[in-house]
Amino acid sequence: MKSKLTAKDFRRIALSLEGAEEGSHMGHPDFRVGGRIFATLASIDNGFGNLMLDPEQQKTFVDELPEIFLPIPGGWGRMGATHLRLSAANEDVVYGALQVAWKLRIAKNAKAGKKPTQRTKPKIKSVRRKP
Repeated sequence: MKSKLTAKDFRRIALSLEGAEEGSHMGHPDFRVGGRIFATLASIDNGFGNLMLDPEQQKTFVDELPEIFLPIPGGWGRMGATHLRLSAANEDVVYGALQVAWKLRIAKNAKAGKKPTQRTKPKIKSVRRKP
């Protein structure tokens, strides 16, 4: 008989990913890479860990393992935010899902870092020369 995964397990696995740090958002633990959230424990009272996926990734997870994954209701869910039912998952599934969310966040961070910045004309100081 497999033991149920807990918030402690989710946290341990999330923090095992390179560069992952624990933070807090609205009073709930979250997991970030590069300062941006890839997973949370905002729904742990209902037995869920949450993943920040894109809609296509979410659909794949929900279609393949509907007993474990389900979209978060509302707009966040439509954007890919996904519940992971800890009681139905094993460590391999949680690790794999967290890794997908983590990789997506790293890719988004890199893309955001490459955005062209608006340049302004350099300010030229006038220098007075002594006669």
